[in-house]
Amino acid sequence: MHLNAHSYFSLRYGTLSIDDLIKEAVRKNVTAMALTDINNSTGIIDFVKACKENNIKPIAGIEFRKGDEILYTGIAKNNNGFMKLNEFLSKHNIEKTELPDFADEIEDVFFVYPFKGNFNKKLKENEFIGIKPDEINKIFSSEFKNNHSKLLIQNSVTFIDDKGFSLHKNLRAIGKNTLISKLTPNQIASPNEKIFSIAELLNYYKNYPQIIKNTEKLSGECSIDFDYESPKNKKTFTGSFYDDKILLEKLAMEGMEYHFGKKNKIARERVKHELEIIFKLNFSAYFLITWDIIRYSMARGIYHVGRGSGANSVVAYCLKITDVDPIELDLYFERFINPKRTSPPDFDIDYSWKDRDDVQDYIFKRYGCKHTALLGTMSTFKGKSIYRELGKIYGLPKAEIDDLVKHPEREINNSEITRTIHSFALMMIDFPNQRSIHAGGILISEKPINYYTALDMPPKGYPTTQWDMYVAEDIGFEKLDILSQRGIGHIKESVEIIKANRNIDVDIHRVEEFKKDTLVKHQLKTAETNGCFYIESPAMRGLLRKLRCDNYLSLVAASSIIRPGVAKSGMMREYILRFHNPEKINYIHPVMEQQLKETYGVMVYQEDVLKICHYFAGLDLSDADVLRRAMSGKHRNKKEFARIVEKFFSNCKERAYPDEIAKEVWRQIESFAAYSFSKAHSASYAVESFQSLYLKAHFPLEFMVAVINNFGGFYHGWVYFNEAKRQGATINLPCVNIGSYNTTIKGDQIYIGFVHIANLETKTAKYICEERKINGLYQDIEDFVTRTNIGVEQMIILIRTGAFRFTGKTKAALLWETHLFMNKAKKNISLSLFKTPARKFKLPELEYNKIEDAYDEIELIGFPVSMSQFDLLKTSFRGEILTKDMLKNTGKKVRMLGHLVTIKYVRTVKKEMMNFGTFLDFSGEFFDTVHFSNSLKRYPFRGYGIYLLKGKIIKEFGYPSLEVEKMAKLPIMGDPRG
Repeated sequence: MHLNAHSYFSLRYGTLSIDDLIKEAVRKNVTAMALTDINNSTGIIDFVKACKENNIKPIAGIEFRKGDEILYTGIAKNNNGFMKLNEFLSKHNIEKTELPDFADEIEDVFFVYPFKGNFNKKLKENEFIGIKPDEINKIFSSEFKNNHSKLLIQNSVTFIDDKGFSLHKNLRAIGKNTLISKLTPNQIASPNEKIFSIAELLNYYKNYPQIIKNTEKLSGECSIDFDYESPKNKKTFTGSFYDDKILLEKLAMEGMEYHFGKKNKIARERVKHELEIIFKLNFSAYFLITWDIIRYSMARGIYHVGRGSGANSVVAYCLKITDVDPIELDLYFERFINPKRTSPPDFDIDYSWKDRDDVQDYIFKRYGCKHTALLGTMSTFKGKSIYRELGKIYGLPKAEIDDLVKHPEREINNSEITRTIHSFALMMIDFPNQRSIHAGGILISEKPINYYTALDMPPKGYPTTQWDMYVAEDIGFEKLDILSQRGIGHIKESVEIIKANRNIDVDIHRVEEFKKDTLVKHQLKTAETNGCFYIESPAMRGLLRKLRCDNYLSLVAASSIIRPGVAKSGMMREYILRFHNPEKINYIHPVMEQQLKETYGVMVYQEDVLKICHYFAGLDLSDADVLRRAMSGKHRNKKEFARIVEKFFSNCKERAYPDEIAKEVWRQIESFAAYSFSKAHSASYAVESFQSLYLKAHFPLEFMVAVINNFGGFYHGWVYFNEAKRQGATINLPCVNIGSYNTTIKGDQIYIGFVHIANLETKTAKYICEERKINGLYQDIEDFVTRTNIGVEQMIILIRTGAFRFTGKTKAALLWETHLFMNKAKKNISLSLFKTPARKFKLPELEYNKIEDAYDEIELIGFPVSMSQFDLLKTSFRGEILTKDMLKNTGKKVRMLGHLVTIKYVRTVKKEMMNFGTFLDFSGEFFDTVHFSNSLKRYPFRGYGIYLLKGKIIKEFGYPSLEVEKMAKLPIMGDPRG
């Protein structure tokens, strides 16, 4: 009877979650219901599952709209009909075409049109007219007054009660970006779009038994169900399970001999053991498809990093999916693939941001758009953004909205309208807001993707599922993550630049040699990691120094304990303490010593969480993994999570553990599970870090140019230019005769790329380089302007950045010459076959101050190049000590000068603000500062610049920092031009 229900997946329209919709249906004794969200089928998978659990017959459908106009509602007879509906919607989404006013003829689908009195179309066998309860009386005056054979009950459902109707209006106003008072009737649902009991509904139509009969017949002909147990990924790679098995075995054994040699019995047995489990669970295709993608990218010279839980597999290592040796790291395959597991391990494959699109394009073309899709995600209404959206629709000025968001406790924000906003904000929390794209998830399906969902076509340019990773997991998909990462880009580009600048070929895959390299180990121990993947942040540099980290395994551990929750819980500091004093470790329980001795009794990796849940609390590995996934936000079944938590503590009681021990172990599990990496994941990151370290240790200038050109890293671009200078480079301003679009290096001379010049058009910058390559160097201003046909504004930008200094003329002279020549060119538009020499003018001597250049550079490039930021200070004082002097001044109060690089904002347990600063001293070396709330209240940060800092040098595990008592931002000399 309820053939037109909306959930909150009817974005900015529906008000009910799937659970709330089903609860209300159960309360009203509804026995069958169709979910027909507007222009999407996002909720169907969850809806079918929830209906089955509550003995309600699920029916799948989609309500098709053009703007606010309801065109028709498609109702699937069965799974095939649902697929056809998805195909119909997907076609229009992908081709960006409007939905037709009348539905196509689609098999296994009923179409229900809205009742508009008279219908200017002959209805087909599968087409009907829906009559809402408040439309019954209009039948008398319609063409259907004597023939009810094509009429159905269509009770639309959008909310439960009047409060829900009000919420609906708020959502519609947000969706329309208009004041709630300006909504028109055709933009909102009828106030009666609620769930009626069957008795209530039949009472409306009691005088129309034919309509009731039609509706019951249609409802009876519809059914839908999904298999939620079996894997949905592509089942075979070769087309045959047997051939997949033979191929995977061949590739794995060849890879084993490549990595370990023919005589390594341990490796051979491990590979055979893994293959047995992979074959038993039918995961061969998943491994082979991943191998196929890697094979493609490697054949095109595209560098990758394989990580994820699949990196625990030596078979993955043998297939070159990962660079991590699981035998070296003692990674246990069974923790992530075991006979209890029904889904394969996940592989995350990182590519350079420049190469990922190529790889994605291959996947779609290789496996077909019908069976391949990007994974969608759902952005939701959260936090302050809700108040901003609601504030706008209630007509609050921006200043009042800002105040409401920042200071909700103020009395002025306790009015009737703000209370209304607050009540609706609470109702909207976590409501879906917009469909988007997952960071890198791709699904490759055995059945057509449309069997499960309709597809969107976002700007990314590939079909994208309308549901997210949680639904994908529930139905049995395992995503393949094809991610982009700047770190890989700078590694790949470093190798290319080294070849061009030094004519040296670097094999970046010689990781085992890098791990033993003396220079690399020294770089790591001294935290010379600026620009290196994952290990360049102030916190990570500090951790490396505190751990005196100089080897691969220590870096693997550091990569996990640096994660946010670990530091917050105090366990990172505990790990460092235990690392330096292993003899003083007091294990909280013998199980912690047995299972975590390698990491000094501290849970460092996700595997450690599984081990403690299993060996300490007696949870089986599958329950332990659900617990880990739920804590890391990858599992959404709250009931299941609550059951396992309860089981954890009840098992602890059965084992007679004291409550305080059980609670402390649980506290540590909570702090680690949400943020820690798997050991394989940390190991993959550490491999990439070692590759970066090797390049920086042996080819620092080329490496820094690659980092600059990939625009990725923890710091602003100027910090990396500073680092290149610190490593011995001379930084040159852009030059039209030497420079390029990106930053380039020749010997030890680095030329800033045109891409860094503010307001210089990309097209202009690239054309300058192309024209020079074809026709040679530019001779002078006239030659440049003539050949590039550049505009005067763009020309002025280039002159001000010093891009014409090869002429030997001042900027003032160049600007005068440019205006003179370009004005003359405007007047004389005829073309001459012969170049006539330009008249020469002698300019009077103009006043010049090099500070003018610095201000031009700051404005157009972002930082001074011809002089340092310190040279602009009004004072000649450069600090009592430099970074290199900090350790020998531990405990002393000193004054230091620092150029602010970055600030980390932290709230203490007492909710007080605390900051950690990172600065560069006069010599270009980093130093770190600590700012407690008392100091910050009196001496806050006042933007980027150079600060005079007074405080005490403190030391923790041999790593110094400045505990700031006072600070002041220092004034600089002004632009002499005013």
